Parts: sequence; structure tokens; C-alpha cells
Amino acid sequence: MNVFVYGTLKPGESNYYLCKNYVIAAKPAIAYGKLFHLPVGYPAMTPGDDHVHGYLLSFPDSQILPTLDDLEDYHPSKSVSENLYQREYIKIFQPTGESLGWAWVYLMTPDKVNQLNGIFQPHGCWSPN
Repeated sequence: MNVFVYGTLKPGESNYYLCKNYVIAAKPAIAYGKLFHLPVGYPAMTPGDDHVHGYLLSFPDSQILPTLDDLEDYHPSKSVSENLYQREYIKIFQPTGESLGWAWVYLMTPDKVNQLNGIFQPHGCWSPN
């Protein structure tokens, strides 16, 4: 089971501790979208055509998803407007462009990014500084 991460869940970032004991592989990867820095201190990715740089984390099974869903304030039974992020299944690529298959990713709606005063990151990379 794979999850694409682009913010605080990346290796070395503040929330990686939540999954590091379960990760069986972590590979640099890209996904198509738009990346924003939120003034609250973490990023958001929306659908789009730009490259977003992150990591493909591989897990032995899907048992980590409830922990990640809680962190990302995603509740499958709630409407899009009630969730902070939506968990979606998208295609992921190596930085060189070859396919890495499909993975879960947490995306934010453009409206929610605007409400939170997101700042577009044209280079597609996020760091807390």
C-alpha cells in the first residue's frame, strides 16, 4: 500500500514519526498537482498540472490509513466541505518521469486553500522554513 507525501509526513519532517516504524520503503517521487504553503505551517496540494515533489511511502498494508486520516482531518463519512483534506488515489512518478504506479494522497480543495491564505509554491517543493 502506497502513500504519496509532500509535507510534514516526508522523512525528516515533524510528523514522519507517525509512520516511520511501518514504512518498508521511501522513494523520492513526484505527482501532478499544485503545491501551496499555508501560513499555519504546513502545505496543501490541489489537483493541477505542475510537478509536486515528495516521497512515495510504501507500507505492508493499509493499517496506517486511520492514523494518517486523523492527522489530515479526513473522515470518509463526512462531506468534502467538512474535511480539511480529501484522500484520493492518483498516479505517482519517479523524478525522472517513469511511473511508480498509484498511491493515496491527501489533497485540499482550491476553495479551502484560498480560505487558509495558501501561497503557491511554483517550484513544487515544500519545507517548513
